[in-house]
Amino acid sequence: MAKDNNTEVKELLNAGVHFGHLTRKWNPNMAPYIYMERNGIHIINLYKTAAKIQEAGEALKKIAASGRKILFVATKKQAKDIVAEKAKSVNMPYITERWPGGMLTNFVTIRKAVKKMATIDRMKQDGTFMTLSKKERLQVDRLRAKLEKNLGSIGEMSRLPAALFVVDTTREHIAVAEAIKLNIPIFAMVDTNCDPRVIDYVIPSNDDASKSIDKIMTAVADAVKEGLSERKAGKESAEKAKAEKQAPVETKETEEAAPVKEAAAVTEETAAPKEAAPKKAAPKKAAPKKAAPKKAAPKKAAPAKKAVKEEEATKEEE
Repeated sequence: MAKDNNTEVKELLNAGVHFGHLTRKWNPNMAPYIYMERNGIHIINLYKTAAKIQEAGEALKKIAASGRKILFVATKKQAKDIVAEKAKSVNMPYITERWPGGMLTNFVTIRKAVKKMATIDRMKQDGTFMTLSKKERLQVDRLRAKLEKNLGSIGEMSRLPAALFVVDTTREHIAVAEAIKLNIPIFAMVDTNCDPRVIDYVIPSNDDASKSIDKIMTAVADAVKEGLSERKAGKESAEKAKAEKQAPVETKETEEAAPVKEAAAVTEETAAPKEAAPKKAAPKKAAPKKAAPKKAAPKKAAPAKKAVKEEEATKEEE
């Protein structure tokens, strides 16, 4: 573990993270993070920097794993491109142009400006944009370009960020003040001329050299990536567990339904002969109806016998 820490410190040293500002420009509150003074420049203690990077990384990983957004802020020339690249790689919002005043404290108005961009895009797709005059189209295009430059990177940020990562807190003092007012935790690269007391997670480092910024931002981006991958893995495992829970319920239902179907089939089979019995008995009842004419024959013969007797009687009388 100590070896890993030493190698990390060596990498930070090679990146020039240890260089601070001139001694006359220092902030006395940074004294705990300063190792020594050399040639009128303060040298930052890299062992403390390594420990603070690890601490900030753990906190950022938790925030990313919870699915919330982290807003990266860096408007200095040497930090712009690096911060934009790292923030894009982890799909997080960032501000690399002028910080719009009230970006956090007046977030509703900023969201309206972002929505205006969306409406202009919709106009271009619908064809209503072409119905405007040439002058109006030019004005709308200029407005769209301006909004894209200042707010394009926060287009997907629908609510306030869960944390703010700042490069050079002295330059971005308005962003820091707004975050403090809204109790948003602040992570920052703090140089020897900055005040670390207002920062929640201090990373003492050189915030002027592009190599130093790149080194710190890489470590931060890696921590955020870990958090996002954990969130993704957690979602997948939850979905699998849900699918497994549903599968036994379905099998139980089918197993329970099978005996019911079998019982229904048996009842149908037993009911079928009972219903058929009366149908077979019907011809038996019909038999007496056919025999009726046979019984009627003797009735017709009775008058014939009487007639014979009468004839015999008449003959005797004669």
